[in-house]
Amino acid sequence: MNEVVVITGVGGMGTACARRLGSGRTLVIADVDESKLDREAKVLADEGFDVVTQQVDVSDLGSVDRLVSAVAGAGSFRTLAHTAGLSPTMASPERVLEVDMLGTEHVLAGFLTLAVPGTVAVCVASMAGYMAGMSRAQEHRLATVSADELVAAVGAVDKLPFGAAYCIAKRVNQLRVEQAATAWGQKGARVVSISPGVISTEMSRKEIEQGAGDAMQQQLDLSPIHRMGTADDIAAAVEFLSSPGASFITGCDLRVDGGVTAAVFGLGLGLGMEE
Repeated sequence: MNEVVVITGVGGMGTACARRLGSGRTLVIADVDESKLDREAKVLADEGFDVVTQQVDVSDLGSVDRLVSAVAGAGSFRTLAHTAGLSPTMASPERVLEVDMLGTEHVLAGFLTLAVPGTVAVCVASMAGYMAGMSRAQEHRLATVSADELVAAVGAVDKLPFGAAYCIAKRVNQLRVEQAATAWGQKGARVVSISPGVISTEMSRKEIEQGAGDAMQQQLDLSPIHRMGTADDIAAAVEFLSSPGASFITGCDLRVDGGVTAAVFGLGLGLGMEE
């Protein structure tokens, strides 16, 4: 049976991951934007990839279930690169939680049902998760509550500082991946997260247009590697983590941020929302 690679979120990191992982496999790409999905599918198909498309809203459990069913009918599920998400300027804090946090939970739970020995799920989080500044008690609760309780467990976010909901969502991604490792391991599968830093993608360019450029530049100024990351930097890390060479790696987060997080905490700047 042919192997299937699933990419949620096309363009930028998602398409870069598709190119790294899709050769010789059935490539299922999924996105909420059907016109964007069709454009990316045509480009990939013209490059020789075997592409299947599926519209998905990861915040909608029924929509994720339909994606999982489509993948089940396409072959043997090998790799998931979950890149779908919203940045702080793209939606309300509540919507960011629904897509970035709850959506990741839906995707992990749905694809666990298809996992077989050797399957790997890689979830794109963010270095912003390390800036969430939650207490250990808060983190434990958010790591362990049921999916139905997850959004309520965060509490009200409308009065939090700009971007705080995004930080929380990405920290929860990291925590839930840790918790999911045992269930995936029981199937002989692995699950990991990646936390990118400032990456040159369409999303980051939109953030700059919406006024986030100064914050991004501050992060770049702190970085030991004096450049923006590329989508292929992330795809290369996803390729490694999904390979046999990473077969002893699961339930953890890999920072692919040019050293920004290390620099922030080394300078004592990573105070987040709580002191």
